[in-house]
Amino acid sequence: MARIMKRRRRQKRTCSQRGELPVSLVDRFLREENHSRRLSSSALLFLTSVLEELTSNILELADEVAHTAGRKCIAPEDVRLVVQSNEHFHQLFKPGGTSGGE
Repeated sequence: MARIMKRRRRQKRTCSQRGELPVSLVDRFLREENHSRRLSSSALLFLTSVLEELTSNILELADEVAHTAGRKCIAPEDVRLVVQSNEHFHQLFKPGGTSGGE
């Protein structure tokens, strides 16, 4: 006799529930600013992943700054301090800055 196995369906979760940046949001911002007319889905996924990783690193360092200062919440000053004190972030966020070797 053949067994009929019932599979459990995972509940669908939105990007905000998973804590991820939605690719469609990045796509919309790039198209609104006319940065590119043709974007592949893999380029959008890569860019979204890079933005998530960058944000995660900055917030992790800002959390350490806030914890050192004896606070439980991250303040905008903590993020600003992290960006200004880290050479790579400072280079990336300065006007006209790039992170590559020029």
